[in-house]
Amino acid sequence: GLWNLFLPNSAHAPEGLSNLDYAPLCELMGRVHWSPEVFNCSAPDTGNMEVFARYAGEELQARWLQPLLDGRIRSAFLMTEPAVASSDATNLECTIRRNGDDYVINGRKWYASGAGDPRCAVYIVMGITQSDADANADPHQRHSMIVVPADTPGIRVNRAMDVYGYDDAPHGHMDIDLVDVRVPAANMLLGEGRGFEIAQGRLGPGRIHHCMRAIGMGERALEAMCRRLAARHAFGRSVSEFSIWRERIAESRCLLDQARLMVLKAARMMDTVGNKAARAEIAMIKVIAPQAAEKVIDWAVQAHGAAGVSQDTFLAKAWAHTRTLRLADGPDEVHRETIARVELKKYAASSGQR
Repeated sequence: GLWNLFLPNSAHAPEGLSNLDYAPLCELMGRVHWSPEVFNCSAPDTGNMEVFARYAGEELQARWLQPLLDGRIRSAFLMTEPAVASSDATNLECTIRRNGDDYVINGRKWYASGAGDPRCAVYIVMGITQSDADANADPHQRHSMIVVPADTPGIRVNRAMDVYGYDDAPHGHMDIDLVDVRVPAANMLLGEGRGFEIAQGRLGPGRIHHCMRAIGMGERALEAMCRRLAARHAFGRSVSEFSIWRERIAESRCLLDQARLMVLKAARMMDTVGNKAARAEIAMIKVIAPQAAEKVIDWAVQAHGAAGVSQDTFLAKAWAHTRTLRLADGPDEVHRETIARVELKKYAASSGQR
């Protein structure tokens, strides 16, 4: 029964938990990089399943959602592009043009997470459906999301992208060209121009899951650091007796507990008032949790000396993975902008009266 726990309030996954109930389990999964897949709770499949469950019609759900929920196939999400600053998704240039009963897709994507997995059967692709010439085009209503079977002609997987030197096989982050890729018009999700609407519904849960797992990895790193410091001796005493390490241990505990409480607050708000109302809290944890975990892992690396950067411990790969979370699903800078905008809005009405 420990399966699809990430998907709340869905008839497709009655075992799904609320965000708040899922949080401590997701944290435990985060202690080992591959463990979320054991419970069918691994990215990007969780986000893609959420999209299919929320926004796809019955035919697409039957073809793609059910096999994903069963763990029989994997999926990929194609959004980031190498030629533009994808932190502002209005910059995306991949085109999705209507042609009769089909859409034709052209563009280049990279860091397409999951596309390297040999079990990957389907992509969700974000691109432009409105041209620059469209009158009064709202930049947030020009993009759409469409479902693309992974074996569709015109898909060229060029290479696997390293992440700090790790290839992350078999999951894979791929560099992909889409050249005249033709799919049925029925594969369009929700309708043209609704890509940002879907993205916000998809990325909110994805961001909080990343944060939950990051805290779990931070906890594992703190445990490893304490055990190492207690077991090693230098200059006539246990390394754990040096004040610098006691300060770092104390700070690590503070950082992780603070981050966890913020994540639980965001999870509770998502459950009670919805993802949109919780956008500031989601943005805050996306800044706080990866940075907290990264700092703790970095100190654990330092405590382990040469072993910390070697393949003999989990720490080097854990640091690399956690560092990438400060870019994945939006960089820190964009989330800080969201936080500041929400905060300033509280005072906008009264600012002229002071």
